[in-house]
Amino acid sequence: MKVRSYNIFKFWFFLGIAIFVFISVTGFKSTVLANDDTYKSLRLFTDVLEELEKNYVDDVDSEELIHNAIKGMVGNLDPHSSFMPPEAFDELQDDTKGEFSGIGIVITMKDAILTVVSPIEGTPAYKAGIQAGDIIIKIDDKSTKDMALWEAVNMMRGPRHKTVLITIIREGESKPIDFVLKRDLIPMESVRSVMLEPGYGYLRITNFRMSTLDDIKKHLKKLESENNGLKGLVMDLRDNPGGLLDQAVKISDLFLDQGNIVSIKGKQPRNTQEFNAHASDEDRKYPIVVLINGGSASASEIVAGALQDHSRALILGTTSFGKGSVQTVRPLKEGFGIKYTIARYYTPNGTSIQAKGIVPDIEVEYEILEEKEKKTSVFDRMIKEKDLKNSLKPENTTQPEKVKKRSKKHPRLLDIDQLQHDAQIKRALDILISYGIFSKLNGS
Repeated sequence: MKVRSYNIFKFWFFLGIAIFVFISVTGFKSTVLANDDTYKSLRLFTDVLEELEKNYVDDVDSEELIHNAIKGMVGNLDPHSSFMPPEAFDELQDDTKGEFSGIGIVITMKDAILTVVSPIEGTPAYKAGIQAGDIIIKIDDKSTKDMALWEAVNMMRGPRHKTVLITIIREGESKPIDFVLKRDLIPMESVRSVMLEPGYGYLRITNFRMSTLDDIKKHLKKLESENNGLKGLVMDLRDNPGGLLDQAVKISDLFLDQGNIVSIKGKQPRNTQEFNAHASDEDRKYPIVVLINGGSASASEIVAGALQDHSRALILGTTSFGKGSVQTVRPLKEGFGIKYTIARYYTPNGTSIQAKGIVPDIEVEYEILEEKEKKTSVFDRMIKEKDLKNSLKPENTTQPEKVKKRSKKHPRLLDIDQLQHDAQIKRALDILISYGIFSKLNGS
């Protein structure tokens, strides 16, 4: 009982110091009522803690109870706020730098349910077919009900080549689906590119990490140097869960010369800020189509929203995820940490992304277009001018024969044939080509 009494004493001792400092800094007169209410609630908390220590049927770990109380307090604020023990706080650093082994999905808590935001391209989860919106109900046969987000992340990460069993439920499927996934190193590369047609580039951005801006500049330079420059660009942000805010701002700035990119507004003045575009020497006036879907979140939505509001790009696909909040991470004593929401995002037109997402200008569902077998119709069998005896031959008969496209894999996971059978990419490419044709017709 001496140890338990000591815990209670220690709790009240530090609480008393905290209240004293709070009053000293903010002023007693303006905070006395709030402190009185807070004091009553904290007194209730310690009464419950003391009651459990004395009378619960088994011995209780007071420190664990307090940590669980803090976890519940922070976790009930919103899906993106959490109290993290040292091991979870350390692993959080892996999300934007370094290398780690796992299955490659971004997850969140949606209505207290563990939900996939998006799989990361090229990872075990992506290859196995896990999709945005899948609900994870078990990890290695352990229920995810009431599981903290960091606990789920820890269970899915682990030694390379070791397997983990993920059980999901998916809309439209009558039964849960099991995925046995072999963990692997999660690629840090976030940018890939290829030329879809002469003059029409494709830029795939899978996440926003520390090196993403520099990588995009290299890919754009390569695309812009081919075929006398770009006539149009397809920027693919589908299943991009986001990442670093500064990268999203700087990448948007590559295509904007002036105006607001994004605003963040919080309770404190230091958490309210506007990010604006700057004039550049680079001439990037070519049209852009940005692809988004339900797995495009956070930083992806900032880029799409900025380019859409400035009429710099046409947005195509399906409505994005709708994560319009800003989090900060603060270290605490003894290796603990806290991540919590400090502000909301707003697009240049003042629209909040939160829970709404970016609505595409043209809605196109994802599908893979099947190659249709060529069938000879009665019209194809009709006689043409070239079939007539002694018909004049066409001029320039020495022109080189058109090279037939071959299935050729891009060294960075991009299969050109596969991209051209993606309905959303094909629609985007058709729009860019049509824009170029009409521009010529209008003399611009």
